[in-house]
Order: sequence, then C-alpha cells, then structure tokens
Amino acid sequence: MRVAVVGATGMVGNVILKTLEERNFPITELIPVASERSVGKKILFKGNEYTVVGLQTAVELQPDIALFSAGGDTSLAWAPKFAEVGTTVVDNSSAWRMDADKKLVVPEINANSLTENDKIIANPNCSTIQLVMALAPLHKKYGIKRLVISTYQSITGTGVKAVQQLENEYNNEKGEMAYHYPIHRNAIPHCDVFEENDYTKEEMKLVRETQKILDDRSIAITATAVRIPVVGGHSESVNIEFENEFDVAEIRKILNDTSGVTVQDNTDTNTYPMPIYAEGKDDVFVGRIRRDLSQPKTLNAWIVSDNLRKGAATNAIQIAEYLVENNLVKNKVVS
Repeated sequence: MRVAVVGATGMVGNVILKTLEERNFPITELIPVASERSVGKKILFKGNEYTVVGLQTAVELQPDIALFSAGGDTSLAWAPKFAEVGTTVVDNSSAWRMDADKKLVVPEINANSLTENDKIIANPNCSTIQLVMALAPLHKKYGIKRLVISTYQSITGTGVKAVQQLENEYNNEKGEMAYHYPIHRNAIPHCDVFEENDYTKEEMKLVRETQKILDDRSIAITATAVRIPVVGGHSESVNIEFENEFDVAEIRKILNDTSGVTVQDNTDTNTYPMPIYAEGKDDVFVGRIRRDLSQPKTLNAWIVSDNLRKGAATNAIQIAEYLVENNLVKNKVVS
C-alpha cells in the first residue's frame, strides 16, 4: 500500500503521520508531499527517513491512497490529478465537502456508502465530526428536529500561526497575529470568514455538513462558533430538540454503546469532558447530559474531542482503513 501524505510538514500532516504509525496502517511506501518550499526536507516515519517531494512528483508516483491536508486551493487543483492516475484521495479541506458527487464521510456513520469508484472522498470539518458522532445514534432513535450549537474551539484549528500567537502573548512578546485580536485571556466569536448571511463559514459548515452526513436536510440548525485560548480540542454546547420523547438514562446508554464515543457524565464526582483530557485521544467525549427544562423533547449535552485527531487525522485514516479492509482500493503495479 503506497500512501502519499499531502501537507506532510504541516500541523495536521504531522498528526496524520503520527496516527498512521500508532494505528500500524499497512504502508509499504510512504510518500511525504508538501509545497515547493518544503521539497527536499527530511521527515522520520517508523524510524526511517523520507524525503519530501512536490505534488507533480507525487502524482507521477501514482500512490494507492493520498491523504490530503494542504488547504482547499491545493485540493481543488491537485486532488483530481491524483484521481486521474487511479489514486483514492481522502481530503481534509472544505474543497469537496458540499460537492453533490462526493461522499462526506464519518466511518462510524456512513462509510458503507463508499465504493471503489469514489476517488475523492471528503473528510468533514473537525467541529462537525465530533458533533455527528454523538448525534447520529440519537437521530436514528428519536429523530432530531432542531439543533442550537455553541462551539468553543481550539486555536490549533487555525494552525501553527495561532499557536505561536498565543505563546507570544502568554510570554508578553511581540509577533505575527493569526487573529484580529489577542487570543490570550480572550474569546473571539469569529471562526473563519463571514458569509453574506452574517454567519461565519465555520458556523455554516456545522449546518450544511451535519445535514449531509445525517442525510436529513429537514433538521433546523443554528450555530455560533467561538475561538478560545485552548490547545487540546474543541468543545460544543448542544441543545437538541427531538421529534419524539426520550429517556435520559436511555440516551446515556445509547451513547455508551456507540463505538468511538465515551460518556463522562457524573455530577456527583464533577466528571465531564474537557479538552485538557481529550488531547491526543481519538474518542468523542459527551457529558452534562440533561433534559432542557424550558421546553419538551429537548436535551442539552456537552461534546468534546481533539480536533487534530478524530476531528481530522484519525477520521481520514479510518476512512483509508475502511477502503483497505473492504478491498475498495486496488494496489497498482507501477513501473
């Protein structure tokens, strides 16, 4: 299995390499790929040194799978070129998510929709992945009518520049700004760019991607996305109105029985999810599960996950694992 990691020198790319190693993904040849300024750099993987190559070289090498994490413009330009030579692309950018011809996949929910003809597969947004992981089994049981979502998102979702800004501000040093405002000791209600409807792109991703993954455009969704000075992962406060009545104990049991979800919900011991404990883990953590006392058939929950792991790298690799396990990727003989 010849695997290219596009954006191998970036923040998510580094996590992809680490996660591939941890999960012992069946790689016979790793092809690290990055922009021209990084070509020639060396990276370590499983104790071996590999040289970073450019995109055209990677296409010519015809990998079996390409894991993309290099931004939307790169994906739009290069994912089709990989697909043309028979490579299956799993793309972590927003480029293909809402394309009607592309699958938007969270393996635990809808991997069974994939076929060997899907040559460009979209990895959902980090905040969407953790949300639908908790919601999918509840939607199946009770039917979700409406969602009100408030996110508290890690600066790692912005990238290395934001992490450096926080460190500079913490140390009272001047430096390049990733945000319009200081992030240290602050909360910025502005993730991604504003759209014409006054919602940010990040907020609308939660709306559109959730409806697509759950295959239900009737769910009413509204969101507010906030950036906070946290590194470990994203947190979400979610108000869920169901079509049908529910029992809170049954909700907990359903979530407990869901693969990839861990319930942390005991007010007697102050047990609830927090990004400081989610960091480096692949599960989605759910707590503060309680009935909304203000209206019927409505639940409140708190959902936390490492946005670089399940929110990006791990989900992409799980898609690749599904493709391999189900013989949806054919090994190519390259002369």
